[in-house]
Amino acid sequence: MNDKLLFTPGPLTTSASVKAAMRRDLGSRDGEFIALVRDIRRQLLALAGVADQPYEAILMQGSGTFGLEAVISSVTPPHGRWLIIVNGAYGRRLALIAARHGLGTLSLVCPENRLPDLAQIEAALAANNDLTHLALVHCETTTGLINPLRAVGELARQHNLCYVVDAMSSFGGVPLDMAAAQVDFLISSANKCIEGVPGFSFILARREALLATEGYARTVSLDLLAQWRGLERDGQFRFTPPTHALLAFAQALRELADEGGVAGRAARYQRNYETLVAGMRQFGFREYLHPADQGYIITSFYYPNHPRFQFDDFYRRLNARGFVIYPGKVSDADCFRIGTIGRITLENVTALLAAVGEVLAEMDVEIK
Repeated sequence: MNDKLLFTPGPLTTSASVKAAMRRDLGSRDGEFIALVRDIRRQLLALAGVADQPYEAILMQGSGTFGLEAVISSVTPPHGRWLIIVNGAYGRRLALIAARHGLGTLSLVCPENRLPDLAQIEAALAANNDLTHLALVHCETTTGLINPLRAVGELARQHNLCYVVDAMSSFGGVPLDMAAAQVDFLISSANKCIEGVPGFSFILARREALLATEGYARTVSLDLLAQWRGLERDGQFRFTPPTHALLAFAQALRELADEGGVAGRAARYQRNYETLVAGMRQFGFREYLHPADQGYIITSFYYPNHPRFQFDDFYRRLNARGFVIYPGKVSDADCFRIGTIGRITLENVTALLAAVGEVLAEMDVEIK
């Protein structure tokens, strides 16, 4: 196959062997499939550093947003109230989901180009003693910013709040210890840093917090506790499972282990990011975030101040050369994004940079 390289936050470029793993059919009640699901759940807990602790892994059909909605709609008591830290589009999505379910929500809106102010979070917690849940996006894919997971978790613990983390773009590519960060529910997706294909999300939950949600679910298909109980009872999904995506994911987990686990993958992503940023700076592009706040998952770049630069044209020309980048989502600046995760190597990044140089020359754009 001659696929284009996806420099995006997901779906991502996947290995040939991950794609090949889907070239078979497996029944949802087959013993092999049930064993596969059991092993995936075990490995996910190990990646979060909680394999031998009272935590559970729950697989949920659908995209990462399905997993987020499953958690928000399933773990909130009738009079629960959320504090949601918002410094990008994905924090806003958490607030939208909570509001759609009629849940009490307080959004602490922070600038998109900086970390949230811990003192402001502390003040909001002190002023609102009816809060029950606190939500944070770990890697805010709007910009690539990495939010302070542990520091916010400590505040949640001090105020006895249930701590929910959207780790969509970080899990498997950024080392974390779920218990040390005080996380009660963590949500991610198959098609991000573990480099599987789209089809399901997964939720890692502290067992005591999960069991405490009895009777809270507001949907049938996204009932988190019922999904866990079904997997525990007979190893099966309550509704049709994404068998092919799970086969691909099992292969992706093997390849993650072969690369040296999360630490090994993080090292490759870090090298990709450093090479990309160094090359883009040579062309004159500027990053949206301060380097100290920038993660290595995805990077937002300002549009250059040049009359002949049009992003749609820039995107189209790169796409024609086999490189797919991403539009921006920043609300206060014109930006585009380039991801450095997925089955992407330094050679691929170097090839992208060469293509950027060719495209800028074709567009007669010289950035100063």
